[in-house]
Amino acid sequence: MSDLTLQEIDALNFDWKFWGRPEQFAPEFAPNGLPWNTWLILAGRGFGKTRTGAEFIRDMVCGSTPLSRGKWKHIALIAETAADARDVMVGQGKAVGESSGLLQVHRSAWMPKYTVSKRRLEWPNGAIASVFNATEPDQLRGPQFDGAWCDELAKWRYARETWDNLQFGMRTGAHPQAVVTTTPRPILLLKELINDTTTAITRGSTKRNLANLAPAFIKAVYKKYEGTRLGRQELDAELLEDVQGSLWKRANIEATRVRLGDIPDLIRIVVAIDPAVSTEDGSNETGIVVVGLSENGHAWVLDDNSDVFSPTEWATEAIALYNNRRADRVVGERNNGGDMIESTLRAIDANVAYTSVWASKGKFIRAEPVSALYEQGRVHHVGAFTKLEDQMCAFTADFDRATMGYSPDRLDALVWAITELLVEPETATLTMTSA
Repeated sequence: MSDLTLQEIDALNFDWKFWGRPEQFAPEFAPNGLPWNTWLILAGRGFGKTRTGAEFIRDMVCGSTPLSRGKWKHIALIAETAADARDVMVGQGKAVGESSGLLQVHRSAWMPKYTVSKRRLEWPNGAIASVFNATEPDQLRGPQFDGAWCDELAKWRYARETWDNLQFGMRTGAHPQAVVTTTPRPILLLKELINDTTTAITRGSTKRNLANLAPAFIKAVYKKYEGTRLGRQELDAELLEDVQGSLWKRANIEATRVRLGDIPDLIRIVVAIDPAVSTEDGSNETGIVVVGLSENGHAWVLDDNSDVFSPTEWATEAIALYNNRRADRVVGERNNGGDMIESTLRAIDANVAYTSVWASKGKFIRAEPVSALYEQGRVHHVGAFTKLEDQMCAFTADFDRATMGYSPDRLDALVWAITELLVEPETATLTMTSA
């Protein structure tokens, strides 16, 4: 190192061929023996998926000098949400070392310029990357590309529509290609990509990158999740199918899934809350799910905004959904919170229509009539709700939080919402008080 000039040290710092691990470099061929159309990186949290995607884009876009042409000129960058695209893929506002996005992997002379208003990255050599998100798939209608980077595809709300629109736009250059970086979930689109002979697949677990992860992170996540079903998915990158004996099957959910434009007129909409008992670090999520009812007696799952919230935060989130969706009622479970839910909601909006529900029987018994509605084809998911669907398809009579690695709070909120709309009072295992 002492023999290197400052310019050589700078070049070495950004030399991905020196720093990257073998599995972070693109394979040459797909299983069919031809150059791949899609490079699918199925890997656990902390594997280095973002860095791999960003470095691959840099390699395809940049030439040997800042102004020389690379292999790609028009690129699509697609994330789950607009914020994810900006913060993770682009890395806007992040310093080197704080992010592995595109703005952190270029030397200064090759650095692209990000224009927020245009949702665009522009390189000195004229290459352009446009930023999209999977909640607005129609953004991809019209533009054309010779390359794409799709991040966390298995979490996309409208995965099918977004991917299909992208494929129609992959029509420039000699051989358009897409790199997909995602933690696996057993969604239909991901299974199709895995089985496609034009897809090259790289697999890896979190442990492949331990040398570059904070010891505190490693200790915390492995202590909590190692050996659990959630850990197998998020850390070991296993593609987990339905749990035997679960109340829900992915095939049933997939069969009745609809697109954003397919929602009929709704005669009722409810927001259901399943609050977490604790708000300390490591606490459960608060389930917040919105479901509508159409005249034909079908339920339409519209939103799952569950997360780890403080009471004020979940109340604010629920009221916002209540107003934005023009819902007619908020439903909340009061087993653990007593009258706290109602009082917290009314501190935000004193006029909110609220019904408290009391669970007199266990989660599995409460969920059975709702599961039956899915089997009858009477419940439709508007787009995908990956975390909610993971909970649904892993929920059995002997569900154990310690083994699974989480509490099914999203599922609980879903059950309360659909019960309020569709389950007959004599079969509903709850007691209601309205205000």
